[in-house]
Amino acid sequence: MAEVRGPGIAAAALSLALAGCTMAPTYARPEAPIAEAYPAQTEGEADAALLGWRDVFGDERLQALIELALENNRDLRVATLNVERLRALYRIQRAPLLPSVNATGSATFQELPEGVPGRDEQYAATLNVTAWELDFFGRIRSLADAALERYFATAEARRSAHLSLVSQVAIAHFTERALAEQLELARGTLELVEESFAITRRAFELGTASELDLRTSESQVETARFNVALYEQRHAQAVNALVFLVGAPLPADLPGSVALADAKVLIDLPAGLPSDLLQRRPDILAAEHELMAANASIGAARAAFFPSISLTGVAGFGSAELGELFGGDGFTWLFSPRIDVPIFQGGALRASLDAAEISKAIEVARYQRAIQAAFREVSDALVGQRALADQLDAQEARVAANERRYDLANRRYRAGIDSYVTLLTAQQDLYRSQELLIDARFNRLANVANLYRALGGGWKETAEETPVAPEAG
Repeated sequence: MAEVRGPGIAAAALSLALAGCTMAPTYARPEAPIAEAYPAQTEGEADAALLGWRDVFGDERLQALIELALENNRDLRVATLNVERLRALYRIQRAPLLPSVNATGSATFQELPEGVPGRDEQYAATLNVTAWELDFFGRIRSLADAALERYFATAEARRSAHLSLVSQVAIAHFTERALAEQLELARGTLELVEESFAITRRAFELGTASELDLRTSESQVETARFNVALYEQRHAQAVNALVFLVGAPLPADLPGSVALADAKVLIDLPAGLPSDLLQRRPDILAAEHELMAANASIGAARAAFFPSISLTGVAGFGSAELGELFGGDGFTWLFSPRIDVPIFQGGALRASLDAAEISKAIEVARYQRAIQAAFREVSDALVGQRALADQLDAQEARVAANERRYDLANRRYRAGIDSYVTLLTAQQDLYRSQELLIDARFNRLANVANLYRALGGGWKETAEETPVAPEAG
């Protein structure tokens, strides 16, 4: 095999050797402005983010809804396409690190006047290297690094959309179930007050009840009808919201629904340590990649102060006869190095560097704010984890007491001991406490979904699954 020599090959080798060098500052992760532990947290807990969403949400209907949403949701689809777009842009940005080579073939035919000397046919075949910049100071490498970090940031944004979607579908499902139970309660209450109204009307006709009792009972019937219509509307809207998140009509063969009280949800999620958020919250990771991109952009701005060296080369064959095109006498070459030295730019280079450094400072603040926001979300959900459990216990006891109270008031009214007002008050308090019990169950389940997302959970389907990191390609 013949040995290849020449100044172009030597320059290319030198450029490749220096391609990994940049003038970007050495990256150091900023300090996390949060406490070392969450409030209301016990030490030594594992991290819920390591659990898959099937491990946390065990209800078969909810699992089917999440699976459908991950397949069909348009917001998640847009986020995925944005990742692919940024990946392509990174490949474009790093392309100048290698020479651009073009092959050209041409033929020229010319008719000359009789008696004028010269050839009337020319053939040529060439390879062109067009303006290949030798990246001695890492300008191109820094731009490519910045594009790569933005690609990684977009990949994390896509993962964040994935996590949010899992949580949103869970909350939408719990909302639909809560409103379905509220609607069922309103319908049952309507039947109850209609029965009471019939008794009161009969008593009024017999003269044992006043018209005030009759009209009060009638008002209760109309209030119950209003509540039924209200919850029919809200439940239908909740179903529409769920369909929107899923991205497709709900299949008829979905598993059956279960009551909120019987929901198969891992209630007591372990939180782990705040430092785990830095590695598992995709919005924090995305903010850090944006920070690293800004850091790389400083390298490009610094390199712009130094000379840029580019090479242009042409090598090929030319002949007046097509059959002799690739003969030894027809070989031609052209090598043209070029150096550009910035002398006076009106302060543009300095301003570009200042802007790059300010952009990095902005990204540092955004990164630290993302950490603080994540810490607050987890802390709020952890506080709610304990408080909502206490609220649920209290509300269940309250409903039990109001059920007994209503039963006693109903008996005393029918026996003629108490007025209808006593029965009415007991019935209203029972209905309101039953409404609040449904709300308390919903709030506790929704808090689990929020805590799971806040901890960075929802990316894996099961605990055994290993997440795949994005590739630059």
